[in-house]
Amino acid sequence: MRPDAEARAARLNDRYRHHAAMAVLSHALTDPEVGPLALVSSFGTESVVLLHMVAVLDRRLPVLFLDTGMLFADTLAYQLEVTERLRLEDVRVIRPDRAALLERDADGLLHQAQPDACCVLRKVEPLARALKGFDGWITGRKRFQGGARAALEFFEADGEGRIKVNPLAHWRPEDVAEYMAENRLPRHPLAARGYRSVGCVPCTTRTAPGEGVRAGRWRGLDKTECGIHLVDGRVVRGMPA
Repeated sequence: MRPDAEARAARLNDRYRHHAAMAVLSHALTDPEVGPLALVSSFGTESVVLLHMVAVLDRRLPVLFLDTGMLFADTLAYQLEVTERLRLEDVRVIRPDRAALLERDADGLLHQAQPDACCVLRKVEPLARALKGFDGWITGRKRFQGGARAALEFFEADGEGRIKVNPLAHWRPEDVAEYMAENRLPRHPLAARGYRSVGCVPCTTRTAPGEGVRAGRWRGLDKTECGIHLVDGRVVRGMPA
């Protein structure tokens, strides 16, 4: 990782503040201030937009897919379909450490008692390992998703060393729908069944009309993020190195 992520993110935002999403992504892949990047994708209900943009610019870009072991079968099938359709050349399936699972969640019920700890075990720690060697990562987060995402910038400091890139930060729901329609991109199978945001099976429910995009995630809990955008339990501009 390179130092001074805050300063580099500020310079990048000044440089590309008025650019469109595709231009921001293109510059992120080539600007020496950013460095080597990976796209982190959940292959969720809106993920195909950013995956398609990456396929247009560079199919060889590493794509990190977190398979927690608790994903919907539909998501796993969709990941394979999209990877093949877009001809992505370097999709890396990232899984939790087997020994850690046996030690800390042998019965697979950690999510019931300690949902944050479950996310750390199944998402945060595997992603931290997978990101070693990269100077930054690309996310599909958007301001309209609300909560801590409402003030997203294109570039953020990820801890002290990495840069986080959010090319779709300023997009609206209609922008997502229009892009998918124009490019005839396949939809996640669960989208037609009322799921607007999809994570692990035990922690995802359908979203009712009028609810926020992520209202179906961890319903009934004081929890809005899986943890990869948290450090020490706080929402920050990044995640642990």
